[in-house]
Amino acid sequence: MEVICVTEQAIHRPEVRRWRERMRHLEPQGEVVVVIPCSMRKPYSQSKSHLVFMRATKGYQEAILTSPFGICPREMEKTYPIQSYDVSTTGDWSEEEIDVTGECLREYVKDLPVVAHVAGGYRETCEKYLENAVYTCKDGKTTSPESMHNLRTALKSYSKIRDKDKNLKKLRSIARYQFNGKDADSLILDGSRITGRFNRRVIHEGKQIATLLYETGLYALNLEGGRILRDLRRSWVEIDFDLKTNTLFAPGVVDAHPDILPGDEVVILRQTDVVGVGKTVLSGEEMKKAVKGVAVRVRHRIKG
Repeated sequence: MEVICVTEQAIHRPEVRRWRERMRHLEPQGEVVVVIPCSMRKPYSQSKSHLVFMRATKGYQEAILTSPFGICPREMEKTYPIQSYDVSTTGDWSEEEIDVTGECLREYVKDLPVVAHVAGGYRETCEKYLENAVYTCKDGKTTSPESMHNLRTALKSYSKIRDKDKNLKKLRSIARYQFNGKDADSLILDGSRITGRFNRRVIHEGKQIATLLYETGLYALNLEGGRILRDLRRSWVEIDFDLKTNTLFAPGVVDAHPDILPGDEVVILRQTDVVGVGKTVLSGEEMKKAVKGVAVRVRHRIKG
């Protein structure tokens, strides 16, 4: 579903605010952060400008500046809603856009060195919120031969990140964002295997934990993943009966985590036992109060 962000007010959209708030759980990888502008085309890596940037930035941590979302670490570019929003990319930003984006960027990079390959409003943001950043775009054209030469030169003194480490970081970053915490790393255990071309299965010790969905860039849980989520005490729905169908109606819900929103992945518990996993239709508060209607579309459940 496309997220329309064509006015300044889009900075206050619930899904946009949620994205910025959850970026605090993500951490840059490696010795340096490369800050680059966003593009009209999504995912960014398919745009002409980013194809040029990536010739120099491959192997380094990239942070893409974008209003109204603030930042998008490269590993998150195919995750909803950042992969499907529509916004102007003129680089002419209001003071509010500069401040919101700048605060998000500063919190993300912390004390790491920054190479800022930006111009226009993007550069204004970096200059206002970052100290001692190195600026590589001198002519206002980020894809010009001179600017790209400056970028490659600035990155030469930093070590690149191994592909294996980048892939693991990507999977864990998505989990941190989706399940709202750094402890969500436990969904992607050391030694996990990823299989599949489009929808990608996460497997650990022969058990499927979840599926990373091509359409949304988010995880759909299996029962084993539900058990891990239960231990995090997050995104849970409690019932007190045998779950025998793939639809959980609101009157059957005893309790639910208050932060659950429609469309979230949840684990269904009976006492402390995992009995199912699925996708919510109602928020946690709504499903506790509702006297009719579907609360959760159940994907997998314990049968017996």
